[in-house]
Amino acid sequence: MNVIFVEPAFPDYQRRFVLALREAGARVIGIGERPLELFDEELKDWLYRYERVPSVVDTGAMLAAVRRCQAREWIDRIEATVESHILPIAQVREKCTIPGTSVHTAFLCRDKPAMKQALREAGIPTAQSAGVYSAAEAREFAARTGFPLIIKPRDAAGASGTYKVDDGQELEAAIREAGIDQGRSAALEEFIEGHEGFLDTLTIKGQVVHEFVSHYYPNVLEAMRNRWISPQIIVTNRIQAPGYEEVRQMARKVIGALGIETSATHMEWFFGPKGLKFSEIGCRPPGVSVWDLYSAANDFDIYREWAEAVLRQRPLSPPSRRYSAGMIALRPDRDGRIAGYEGLEETLGPLQSWILDAHLPSPGTPTQPVEAGYMANAWIRVRHEDYDQLREILDRIGQGVNVRAA
Repeated sequence: MNVIFVEPAFPDYQRRFVLALREAGARVIGIGERPLELFDEELKDWLYRYERVPSVVDTGAMLAAVRRCQAREWIDRIEATVESHILPIAQVREKCTIPGTSVHTAFLCRDKPAMKQALREAGIPTAQSAGVYSAAEAREFAARTGFPLIIKPRDAAGASGTYKVDDGQELEAAIREAGIDQGRSAALEEFIEGHEGFLDTLTIKGQVVHEFVSHYYPNVLEAMRNRWISPQIIVTNRIQAPGYEEVRQMARKVIGALGIETSATHMEWFFGPKGLKFSEIGCRPPGVSVWDLYSAANDFDIYREWAEAVLRQRPLSPPSRRYSAGMIALRPDRDGRIAGYEGLEETLGPLQSWILDAHLPSPGTPTQPVEAGYMANAWIRVRHEDYDQLREILDRIGQGVNVRAA
């Protein structure tokens, strides 16, 4: 089979999808923005052909590139795994009559107000929300819904560009910051109190064949706004426990309501005083290399499972659920350059048998802002057979290791 894969070199973990397709027997045609000569020899070898475009979200440029590929040979699939690529690639896919996620589904998974309206109509519990185009509409929604509220771009991923507002004064500041007073559209949502987690799936013809439940400690918005926090993401191996049944069933209803066929999905949820509430879904894998945790926790290769779903519409093997696995982000105490680490050997030495890998930038490395995400600076990934003990290990790392910057 001939499969076009969009942007094979960036972010770096994109190469894992290319390799999985290649190992599953596909001829992989890459389309991306970088010159081929900048690719390493390994990635070049995995690619059958490569087309360079000015921008992979320029539908005109992508359409021309895909049609050049189709003029040479039959194209079975075109796949993208980055949030901002999903909708434009769906548009190209439909124009070129290539099977895969539809424009309608991609739009619903990208536009937050439209997504939530569709799910409310399907009876799925979600926060009150609206797409607003003016400051007056934002104020009217706040008056109707009450505070606190969340303001975010309609097509945001994660906490990017997201604000929590607690009163009218903060609302006015957020309106200016988000550009709503200048005519920029935004999504406003009721703030949902509770614990935040996510459920990821791999679906084939609309049926869930693999699923994983993970937890944020603390919730994303808090983690992305406070430097002193060393946030954690943990995938549980207790997914079959009765407490997860409600969120697993909700995920299936969401997938059906949005018309998702063969795809990876990433669905965020909250559970609190108002019960279980759907937050949002992406028709793509999770970010920050969470799939690496799924592979390590389950003694299988989720990237290869994805490739088999794309190529042959089948899973290869079940996950073992042997381990829980997690990552902890370690933030420098200030912006600048890494000066060194405190407590590293003393803390990590007794934990070596559970540590999967780590990224500890060397002294002199420029720091990245907290808002850049969980893997922007130092991080450590760990697995353990027991979920509660894994949490304790990650807490010990967060309390014992300090990243100093100057």
